[in-house]
Amino acid sequence: MQYRATTEPRRHLYETACALRDLLRPRRVPLIINDQVDLALAIDADGVHVGQNDLPVEIVRRMLGSGKLIGLSITAPAQLDAVPPKTVDYLGIGPVFPTISKDDAAPALGLEQFARLTARTTLPVVAIGGICLANASALFAAGAAGLAVVSALSLAADPAAAARVLYAIKSYRP
Repeated sequence: MQYRATTEPRRHLYETACALRDLLRPRRVPLIINDQVDLALAIDADGVHVGQNDLPVEIVRRMLGSGKLIGLSITAPAQLDAVPPKTVDYLGIGPVFPTISKDDAAPALGLEQFARLTARTTLPVVAIGGICLANASALFAAGAAGLAVVSALSLAADPAAAARVLYAIKSYRP
């Protein structure tokens, strides 16, 4: 699970991250903090996800050490070529589709471009942007190891049921 909050006071971010960590850790669900390496260190999170305009991943790796997860957002093909070897654990590629969850999102890549980028890396890829129940299966078929969802759960009439359907889609392999 990734904790992504950008407008809250720092104390609130810390307290929420601690509560999430305490809820998730007994369930063996990793907690990834978006962008904020200091917050991840302060709560002993399982890792950090950074974007192209955040701290360089080499610096993040030096700060976190080898025992933590680091994810990197890729929004354009050239960025994939610049990923430092053995520095990140997974890539978040997208937005694949137009998204309403991030105001400053890059233009949507589309499913075909997503599949091409996924095929060019040996790292696990999480699809980002505009993910819903209707396109989840196609993303797994295109090489996604996981999906980053916001609206698919937060706007669902029954978020728990939507999560179960997404899990079933991921688990289904013909």
